[in-house]
Amino acid sequence: MSGNSFGKALVLTTFGESHGKAVGGVLDGFPSNIEIDIDFIQSELNRRKPLSAIFSTSREEEDCVEILSGLFENKSTGAPIAFLVYNADQRPIDYEYLKEAYRPSHADFTYQQKYGHRDYRGGGRASARETLARVIGGAFSKILLKRNDITIQSWISQIGPFQMRNPACTSPPNPSPQGEGNIQHPASNFQDTASCILHPASVSLPAEVLDFLDQLKRDGDTAGGIISCSVTGVPAGLGEPVFDKLQADLAKAMLSINTVKGFEYGSGFGSASMKGSEHNDCFVSEKGKIKTLTNFSGGIQGGISNGEEIFFRVAFKPVSSLMKEQETVTTDGTPIRIPAKGRHDVCVVPRALPIVEAMAALVLADHLLRMSYNL
Repeated sequence: MSGNSFGKALVLTTFGESHGKAVGGVLDGFPSNIEIDIDFIQSELNRRKPLSAIFSTSREEEDCVEILSGLFENKSTGAPIAFLVYNADQRPIDYEYLKEAYRPSHADFTYQQKYGHRDYRGGGRASARETLARVIGGAFSKILLKRNDITIQSWISQIGPFQMRNPACTSPPNPSPQGEGNIQHPASNFQDTASCILHPASVSLPAEVLDFLDQLKRDGDTAGGIISCSVTGVPAGLGEPVFDKLQADLAKAMLSINTVKGFEYGSGFGSASMKGSEHNDCFVSEKGKIKTLTNFSGGIQGGISNGEEIFFRVAFKPVSSLMKEQETVTTDGTPIRIPAKGRHDVCVVPRALPIVEAMAALVLADHLLRMSYNL
């Protein structure tokens, strides 16, 4: 199986299955002599844990990261950083009924067709449990970004039919084609909405959304949603023209996350209904610094960062595992109905916030290293 590595200058390779012994990764290319806060790495991993019995899986895992190599005296050595998270709450026997069945909208059929042999225990390698390694790799990347004053912030902008802002945010949202974010304003104005960020460690959802998720759980159904993300402090010059455009790498990163169905940056699909005279970001000089009056470009032009805020949105489909009987077929094509059982999230969006941030961090850190920044 190929395609398990991401990045060029900073390369993350992940391994492990949902109900295997462990999930882990190797981060290669990380600079030496960087002080590493292990507590921060663990705190990022904790953000991915199930948050509430209302909308998260009942699988209980400690998810404690164990660093195997690449660190000495709390500093990176320049050697590959290898790490593990052991799987404790394994129940492979719960998946015996899926040994010969293809679950609707899962990777069961495609894995079987491609490899001729698949791990049916919770999806094996196709399970979102693999994202543990991404969050860890992203946490290391965030440490590099922090040294360059680059900040990544994500928030939930939609769950099911509900579009949201944090109720603790008192300032009005910046106008944009999508009705949120910093599309039409310079990056400095994003400070107005910074307090609206929703972090999984303290997720607070409106009562009507919680009622919606609770009803879905009672019905055995699931919901999708949208995560928005802002990156500030990015210098001009990150990204490579043609095939390694910064937005192309961000798109690949986001679309590689389980259940993601869409990615847009800047004005995104809203730009299709605009005129060029409305959409162009005009340059101005303020206090000796060149910047843009608007930011429909989402901080990227010609595939290269222009120094403005990078803003993008990621759409997640409803979870495919349902607590309902579903019609499908067996490996020999025999029609069957699979029972309503298993452990899964009603909505993955709250737990996906650190995953989106991690993949963005990996992309930006990789491009920083390509520019040979003094990290």
